[in-house]
Amino acid sequence: MKTTALTLAAVLGLAAAPAFAQTSPAQVTVSAPRVAAPVPTENVHAPVSSGHCGLFQTCANTKIGLGKGDFIVRLSALGVMPEDRDSKLWLNGNAFGGRIKTTRSVMPELTFEYFFTDHISADLIAASTRHEVAAEDTALGKIDVGSAWALPPTVTFAWHFRPHKTFNPYVGVGATLAFFHNTSPAGGLVQKLNVGVTGGPSVNAGFDYQLVGNWFFNFDVKQMFMRMHAWANERGSGAFIRAHDSLDPTVVGAGIEYRF
Repeated sequence: MKTTALTLAAVLGLAAAPAFAQTSPAQVTVSAPRVAAPVPTENVHAPVSSGHCGLFQTCANTKIGLGKGDFIVRLSALGVMPEDRDSKLWLNGNAFGGRIKTTRSVMPELTFEYFFTDHISADLIAASTRHEVAAEDTALGKIDVGSAWALPPTVTFAWHFRPHKTFNPYVGVGATLAFFHNTSPAGGLVQKLNVGVTGGPSVNAGFDYQLVGNWFFNFDVKQMFMRMHAWANERGSGAFIRAHDSLDPTVVGAGIEYRF
């Protein structure tokens, strides 16, 4: 009886062993691949955020575009192109035909501009240009009159369409008062030359474009409306010449400006 019980226990133990082996699989450890840490990249177009901002840097606190309270100083190359639309000449009080021709000139220009509001600014230009003057198609042929320097300070009030934007176009109206200095007669028929002070209204259009930091590029076109009055020689000299000429110069400027 005891032998039979031992034999049955052995058979049951052998039958349970495979089942126990199947329910207890071996534990397998798999190592995950190592991922490299991301390398930080620098955005070269982003504003500089450090406390120190260089003169030619756009920083986090740099204002974009122009607006209220900005003061601008501009240095431009200025081209002055007189139109000479209408001329009248007199010799000893008698009209003798012909027209005045004034040469073009290119000189540097200094401009000061202040923004009263985001849209409205006022600017003052300071420049002096030298021009040669001649009388053409007269009864005496071509007459070299001489030369003169023109100093036309111009005040302009402009309306800016896109304040606080990188590109900011504008239009304006103003007035010019022109002085003539260092006049020099050509000699020959013209021994003495005087040119009177003149002035008139002006209109303009242009744009400002922010380059970097507080530096801007400016392009500006002005149309001025003014007449020139000139006298050559003395009355009673036998060759007293008087001339009126609608100069109406077109003035084109392009330059670099800095905001303070």
